[in-house]
Amino acid sequence: MNHITPSIARLLLVDDHPLVRDGLRARLEAVGQFEVIGEAGNAQQALALAETEAPHLALMDVGMNGMNGIALANLFHERFPAIRVLMLSMHDNLEYVTQAVRAGASGYVLKDSPALEIIQAIGAVLAGNTYFSAQLSARLIHASATQSPVERLTPRERDILDALADGLSSKQIAQRTGLSVRTVETHRLNLKRKLDIEGQAELIKFAVEHRRTRR
Repeated sequence: MNHITPSIARLLLVDDHPLVRDGLRARLEAVGQFEVIGEAGNAQQALALAETEAPHLALMDVGMNGMNGIALANLFHERFPAIRVLMLSMHDNLEYVTQAVRAGASGYVLKDSPALEIIQAIGAVLAGNTYFSAQLSARLIHASATQSPVERLTPRERDILDALADGLSSKQIAQRTGLSVRTVETHRLNLKRKLDIEGQAELIKFAVEHRRTRR
């Protein structure tokens, strides 16, 4: 599993309300092992900071002007799969949570959660785990029980899985998708983690067995 265990965790705050970002920064920087390396009020700013500052985790609002947080989480997952994404939202709608997970987010915490819970969520996600606010967890587990592992993959992960089924190498997948080889390798690691698969041969076997039907 691709764990992140930095001594100082680099955080990116993505929210279109400056007051919310100010409050978050104050709470998080009071914790010795967190450093807020940037703030973004929209998707374009967030993507630029992700490219130049290489945060370990992006704390991202769902409801933003322009591109919303779920669509942005999907872009982060495609372009920067090594950056963990934790959604922070005022919405406890289970559909939003499900969409965020499918987009590649590793957790979803409500904005009215205590500061301690937000800190715990960040720690869990940085460690390679998932975290959901307590009032969401039971509902999410119930909804996920009927899903197959493949249904929980993001669209990009399905693309990578199909490419593996076609027998392509990481370099060839990178050429097909327009991603870097390193990004493709990170997606492969994430696939093994999500599917609870250890080796490359087992991953390729799974990919062949679950290849999507081509139209």
